[in-house]
Amino acid sequence: MNAILESKPEEKKPAAAPVKSRRRFPTELSIFLVLIGIGLVFELFGWIVRDQSFLMNSQRLVLMILQVSIIGLLAIGVTQVIITTGIDLSSGSVLALSAMIAASLAQTSDFSRAVFPSLTDLPVWIPVVAGLGVGLLAGAINGSIIAITGIPPFIATLGMMVSARGLARYYTEGQPVSMLSDSYTAIGHGAMPVIIFLVVAVIFHIALRYTKYGKYTYAIGGNMQAARTSGINVKRHLIIVYSIAGLLAGLAGVVASARAATGQAGMGMSYELDAIAAAVIGGTSLAGGVGRITGTVIGALILGVMASGFTFVGVDAYIQDIIKGLIIVVAVVIDQYRNKRKLKR
Repeated sequence: MNAILESKPEEKKPAAAPVKSRRRFPTELSIFLVLIGIGLVFELFGWIVRDQSFLMNSQRLVLMILQVSIIGLLAIGVTQVIITTGIDLSSGSVLALSAMIAASLAQTSDFSRAVFPSLTDLPVWIPVVAGLGVGLLAGAINGSIIAITGIPPFIATLGMMVSARGLARYYTEGQPVSMLSDSYTAIGHGAMPVIIFLVVAVIFHIALRYTKYGKYTYAIGGNMQAARTSGINVKRHLIIVYSIAGLLAGLAGVVASARAATGQAGMGMSYELDAIAAAVIGGTSLAGGVGRITGTVIGALILGVMASGFTFVGVDAYIQDIIKGLIIVVAVVIDQYRNKRKLKR
């Protein structure tokens, strides 16, 4: 009986049809192509409207990249917050507060109306550390409120946005802080802001992709409850993420005040929206769990090219804001469409 069973021919199963795998371009490559396209459009309009090149003007490009570097520092921090399904509306105001405090400690003794006459001509590291410390503290407060009380990030960071801006104005009663030391202003001269921005971008690109910090950040954004179940201390990690975002806002404040050689309470106005826009345009999902620093850097460049390009061809600043708002909405709509497609698979 066994022999008969063994000799029974095996039934041949029909071969499965080969599944055609669709090649998908990396998100960063798609965004980079958009950047090139926008640059070429402005180049074309430049010859039509101004009879000169947009991309070949080195002075314009340098100014654009310098401005992008400050927005980019904020955007790197905001990207990490958004990956955890959060939001940070306070980065622009924290920048202003950090700039004011750092600048007040970087004044020279030649200035008779120094904020702290007894604290002039200090070593450059003191105002830098003070600016970074203010940003770190503001970020830690944001993270602690969100993690411990469970208040939505929108509300917590909105409160910090208003408070930090008010503190920046109260600090010198609305007066700008000027006459800063040469060693401090050197931080904002030449290519230094761009170098700082690129170094920070590389550090956090590596941190998000190749370290536990990055794995925990994406895990929390993907599914917070599952991350908690797997043993991740979600509250502590959220505080760390928001603290880093605050630290980078403080660094942006130091760079901005050094570049302008002054600290002003109005610095960084609406920069938080530009930072969020750079992150979203760069492919960071507002639903959380998705986003890369490389995409954010390209997103910041897109905003910089657009701002410089619109000014170059003579578009009013009001219309620029309208267009920027439309682009943010379109980017969010595309993000929602991507999320729906993922759910259907």
